[in-house]
Amino acid sequence: MRIKFWGVRGSVPCPGPRTQKYGGNGACLEVRVGEKNRIIIIDAGSGIRELGNSLMQNDLPHGPIEADVFLTHTHWDHIMGFPYFTPIYVPGTKLRVYGPITFEDDTLEDVVGGQMKYRYFPVNVGELASDIKYHRLREAPSIDLGGGLMLLTKILNHPITALGFRFEYEGKVFCTCYDTEPFRNLFITDPDHPDYDEAMALEGEEVAREQNTAIEDFFAGADLLVHDSQYMAAEYVKGRVGWGHTTFEHAIEAANRAGVKKLALFHHDPDRTDDQIDELARTYCEPGRYGETEVFFAREGMEIVL
Repeated sequence: MRIKFWGVRGSVPCPGPRTQKYGGNGACLEVRVGEKNRIIIIDAGSGIRELGNSLMQNDLPHGPIEADVFLTHTHWDHIMGFPYFTPIYVPGTKLRVYGPITFEDDTLEDVVGGQMKYRYFPVNVGELASDIKYHRLREAPSIDLGGGLMLLTKILNHPITALGFRFEYEGKVFCTCYDTEPFRNLFITDPDHPDYDEAMALEGEEVAREQNTAIEDFFAGADLLVHDSQYMAAEYVKGRVGWGHTTFEHAIEAANRAGVKKLALFHHDPDRTDDQIDELARTYCEPGRYGETEVFFAREGMEIVL
């Protein structure tokens, strides 16, 4: 498997002189699998526009583009680039789009394609020349994608349904774990609070612990893990709890406990400048400082071969 980052930012695209090094585009990863160079795309943030241009230049001359698109969830920063993905306008393109949805009345096609209505966009989804099929994903212990490629999915902790992906191919494991934050006890834990219930407090602690362990088990032993790390711990506790994003500290500690070989810190805060990320890298990415896992900040254009 070969993984390339086309977008690494969270929440909103933030291009400009202060984000040129790590990139300002929203989440999009390209995965090439096997000798047949199978195309897997993870998320359709604004980074998918440049990926589409690359496919048009390098892949289309060899035949129609065919790809599997896996959406971690349907928040706008992870789907907003879809209307700007040039291959969807090209006859012969075949896309299989997979992803979770939160509301039963809305199909995945309605959520993703709903951006392409005349009130929002000059091209209606029904006018596309490509063949696009939509498939709803749920948490599943094993999905055979064919050709020896297996997928496992795991529900994460985010304000809407979001999935982590674990791709396994010929003994190599690539995982994504974003957008998410650690599960926590939602019950009152202060014994002096008038509504405190000891049994409920203890049950809440147990459930949170079980879910956090389950996520670590999900990416255990991964050759590469791309993990949400939008905040420092000091930032997280100041009004960002419940927003669905993780701290650097938690991501690194969890990856070390799970025996992850390489950890890509991902979903950078849109207000985080290149200089600030460089400074954070000197703290969090020093070899051996936080265990055996190799830690680095994801950067647009970065390629990793497993």
